[in-house]
Amino acid sequence: MLDNGLRILTERMTQVRSVSIGVWLTRGSRHESAERGGIAHFVEHMLFKGTGQRSAEDIAQQIDSIGGQLDAFTAKEYASYYIKVLDEHLPLAIDILSDIVRNPAFDPDDIEREKKVVLEEIKMVEDTPDDLVHELFTQGFWENHPLGRPILGTKETVESFNATLLRDYFGGVYTAKNLIISAVGNVEHERVRELVEEKFGSLTDAGEPAIDHAPDVARNVLIRNKELEQSHVCLGVGSYAQNHEDRYASYVLNTLLGGSMSSRLFQNVREKRGLAYAVFSGLSAYRDAGSFTIYAGCSNEAVGEVIDLCVEELRGVKSAPVPDAELQRSKDHLKGSLMLSLENTASRMSHLARQEIYFDRQFGLDETLNGIERVTKDDVQRVAVDLFRSGSLAATVLGNVNGLQIPVERLDLD
Repeated sequence: MLDNGLRILTERMTQVRSVSIGVWLTRGSRHESAERGGIAHFVEHMLFKGTGQRSAEDIAQQIDSIGGQLDAFTAKEYASYYIKVLDEHLPLAIDILSDIVRNPAFDPDDIEREKKVVLEEIKMVEDTPDDLVHELFTQGFWENHPLGRPILGTKETVESFNATLLRDYFGGVYTAKNLIISAVGNVEHERVRELVEEKFGSLTDAGEPAIDHAPDVARNVLIRNKELEQSHVCLGVGSYAQNHEDRYASYVLNTLLGGSMSSRLFQNVREKRGLAYAVFSGLSAYRDAGSFTIYAGCSNEAVGEVIDLCVEELRGVKSAPVPDAELQRSKDHLKGSLMLSLENTASRMSHLARQEIYFDRQFGLDETLNGIERVTKDDVQRVAVDLFRSGSLAATVLGNVNGLQIPVERLDLD
C-alpha cells in the first residue's frame, strides 16, 4: 500500500511475456443517488475522451502502436480500467492509465456527444430482450434500492449530466483509498510499485465515505407485453452476500440446477422437452446481498409450462438429497471452469482485485478448490431449503403474452 492509501496487488507469471494491469475503483452504480443514476458509467466513458495531455485519438494510437488492449467497465460495486501489453511496455501502460484516471478533460462538447452514445446503449438494452428481462427483474426485485437501478442510468438522468456535475463526482470518488492497482504477468512487485508511486503517489486521500444499506427483496410478479417472437422468463430468490460462509454450497447448487449442460434445468427443459433454446441459472453476489436467478427463452405458448418445470426443479432439490455422482460432477465442473478461467493474465488480474474488494485478502486457488470439494449433499440440501422458501420466488416475463396470469400458488416452492 502507498502512503496515501492506494493498494497495489501483483502476481508474477514468468511463463508469459504479457502484463495485464488494471486500476480498480471500489465504487459503482450502487453508490449513486437516484437523481444521478448512471453517473459512474458515464464518467467511465468520459475518461476515454481525452486528458489534459492526450486526445482520445492519441490514447487509441498509443495503445495500438504497442499492440495493447485497453478497456473498461462499470459494475454495481466497482469500476475497472485495464490494459494488456507486452511486459516491456509496462511503463507506458501505467502512464496512460494514470493519465486517464487522474486528468480527464470533461470537455463540454465531448459530454454532449457521449450522451448520445450512452442513450443508444440504453436503447440497445431495450432491444435485447434477454438483457431487458434481467434488468426489469432486478428493478422489481430490489425495488427502490440502488442495486435495483440500471448501471446505465435513464434517459432523464443521463441528459441532466454536465461538466460541473461530473467533475464534482469524479473529485469525490476517484481518490487514493478508493483505488486498487492490480497487475499480473511477467512483472516484479517492486518495479510495479515504483512506477505506480511515481504516477499515483501524489493523489490525495479525500472524498466522502460510501454509505451502503442492504436491500429488501420484493417478491414481485411482473408481466410486460412486448411484440417479440419469443418470451423471456426470469425467476429468482434472494441469495447470499459475497463473503457468506455457505457460498461454496450455493455455487454447487447453482451448477447442478442450471450452470452446465448436464444441469437439471438444461436437461429437463431443453433436452427432454425441447421447450427452450437457452435455459440457465446464475448467482449475483454483492457486499451485503445476493440473488439466484433462472432465465429461459421459450415460445409464448410454453411460458406456463416452463415456469412450472423450473418451480418443480427448485422443489425437488429441497426435498431429496443430491445423488453422489451428480454432486461430484457439479463440483468437478465448477473447479474445472474456475481453473480454466484463470489461465490468462487478464482474468487473474480481475480475480486478485475482486478478492481484495470483497475479502481484504487473497485466497489461493487451492483454498477455493478445497472449499468447493468440502461441500456435502447435506450442505446443498440445507442451502436449497434456506434459499427456496415458500413465498420467496419473484418472476418477470417479457414477451407477446397478453392475458398471461401467474397466480401466487404457481410460484410456491413448498
